[in-house]
Amino acid sequence: MTRGVSQRKTRKIPQRTCVGCRLVKSKWDLIRIVRTPDGNVEIDPTSKLSGRGAYICPDPECFDSAVKGKRLDKALGVTISDEIINKLSDALIRWGKS
Repeated sequence: MTRGVSQRKTRKIPQRTCVGCRLVKSKWDLIRIVRTPDGNVEIDPTSKLSGRGAYICPDPECFDSAVKGKRLDKALGVTISDEIINKLSDALIRWGKS
């Protein structure tokens, strides 16, 4: 090894598991749904909101399977009402189109 020559370090890409399809993907390819300390459940576009988070693919099928299997409820530690599920579903559809 020669002196003065630096080797570039490769950055690790954060990996997360989708609660719908349970595939491990890059954190940046998934959407974070968060339960805030107030108890509200919402989409976290910046991935910086405080609270309990779960990651899901922007695919509506993944969201449907996560809701049907109660995996989203378990990941967030709260029972999600149908009204909030509908709001999240609409937001995911808009998110996927943008």
